[in-house]
Amino acid sequence: MVMPWILSGLGLVILLLAGDALVKGAVNLSLRLGIPALIVSLTIVAFGTSAPELLISVKAVVDGVPGLALGNVVGSNTANILLVLGIPALLATMHTSECDTRKTFAFMIAASVLFIALAFRGVFDWIAAVVLLGALALMLGDQLRDARNHRRCEASEEEPEGADPDMPKWQIAVFLFLGLIGLPVGASLLVDNATVIAKAYGVSDTVIGLTLVAIGTSLPELATTVMAALRRQADVALGNVIGSNMFNLLAIIGIASLVGPIRVDPEFLRFDLWVMLAASLLLIPFVYMHKDITRVWGIVLSALYAAYLIVVLI
Repeated sequence: MVMPWILSGLGLVILLLAGDALVKGAVNLSLRLGIPALIVSLTIVAFGTSAPELLISVKAVVDGVPGLALGNVVGSNTANILLVLGIPALLATMHTSECDTRKTFAFMIAASVLFIALAFRGVFDWIAAVVLLGALALMLGDQLRDARNHRRCEASEEEPEGADPDMPKWQIAVFLFLGLIGLPVGASLLVDNATVIAKAYGVSDTVIGLTLVAIGTSLPELATTVMAALRRQADVALGNVIGSNMFNLLAIIGIASLVGPIRVDPEFLRFDLWVMLAASLLLIPFVYMHKDITRVWGIVLSALYAAYLIVVLI
């Protein structure tokens, strides 16, 4: 049973590296083609950074293990709040009181409620996909209007993540090639071997999605937030987590549902979806009451995530 764990880890590493390569290649190609940096930031970067989760979910649906796809999204959203915000807060207080995330937080809660309501249909199919992707389009349109209004008085746009004006064309091509090849290879390795692990230990693919895969795909966000906390620059982490969670719910399951129907395990309706929503509501003090995420809050959030893992795995 050692080899499936090694191959799962290898698949995860390939996914993360390929996703990063795809973002760099796509961003620089788009800017070379004259697409505005603002559009690139709101679309290509957002989709590219979620490419690993998307490929995992699509591959899981194709392979007939839809529980892994749903578990990955729900588990990642829970981990993003309790783990990605909790662990960095243990290192240094995150000054989230300086962030105005009220509007995006309201969107995230609305997306969570919509997602849960659709889950009670028992399946995420093409109808649910149209609803989720429609909500995503509305959200992106609103963000685009806000971003344009915010930047009207600025002389120039900020370059999106991964932009390099001096990157040669051959390097752009290499990044695109590595990203497009690496993503399906990494997804295949991770999904196939995670399924083997689930069967060997007698747990469901849903549980593997909620734990192993969810934590793995949250590692980039965790690493970024930890480094920001160490540099005393973690006040933007809250907005990043909220944005990531919205994208997971609306885009990833929306696209995966077009590939094939995703049946909802009754356990999701009884427990996991409500944990995800409760974790989201824990952000209210930081969003509306201008509270910082202190070390005490870091302990609380991390402990809650540990308790959640114990309940899921037992």
